[in-house]
Amino acid sequence: MLLVVLVAAILLARRLDPDTTREFIAKLGPWAPLALIGLRSLSIIIPAIPSTVYSILAGALFGFGAGILYIAIADFTSCTLNFYLARKFGRGLVQRMVGRQWMYKVDALSANYLENNIFLTAGFLMTGLFDFVAYAAGLTQMKWQNFLLALALGIAISTPPVVALGAGILEQGRWLLGFALLGMFALAMLTGWLSKRRRS
Repeated sequence: MLLVVLVAAILLARRLDPDTTREFIAKLGPWAPLALIGLRSLSIIIPAIPSTVYSILAGALFGFGAGILYIAIADFTSCTLNFYLARKFGRGLVQRMVGRQWMYKVDALSANYLENNIFLTAGFLMTGLFDFVAYAAGLTQMKWQNFLLALALGIAISTPPVVALGAGILEQGRWLLGFALLGMFALAMLTGWLSKRRRS
C-alpha cells in the first residue's frame, strides 16, 4: 500500500505545476473543495473505490493545512454515515454497499472485539481498511460516543502524513516530505501489526 501511494504521488507531482494548479483551483472557488470532499466520501461509503489518492490530491491542490481539513471533514462524515447505516440497517445493507466478495473483511474486523477497545478501533481506523472498519464497528455493540472518539483519534493521526506527501512533493518542502515518509512508515508498521493480530 505504501509503495502504491508513493508511486501515485510521484506521478502526480510530474503532472502538476504549482502556479498553474493554484490558479486553476482559485478559479473553481468553493466547488473544488466540495468536489474533493464528495469524491473522497463516496470512496469511503463504497469501499471498492480507491480513496488514498484523494488525500494526496488534497495536499497537492490545497496545501497542507486546508488539505487536512477537507479530508478530515470527508472522513468524519462518511465514516459516521457508514457506522449509522450498519447500525440502523444491519448486515444485509452493508453487504450490498461493500460487495459480497469484500464482506469477509467486515466480518473479520467486527470479530476483533472492537466495541471493547477504543484504541484498537482507532488503530484499525488508521489503516487502509478504515472504511470497512466503520461498517464493522456499526455491526457491533460499540457505543456511538466511543466510535466517534476512536474515529477522531484515527483521523488526527493518520491523515497528516498522507496529505503532507502531496503538499511536500508539489511545494518541494523537504520537512513535509520527511514528515510524510516517517508517518507513512509508522502507519505501515501499525497496519502490519494489526494484520497479525487479526489473523491470530
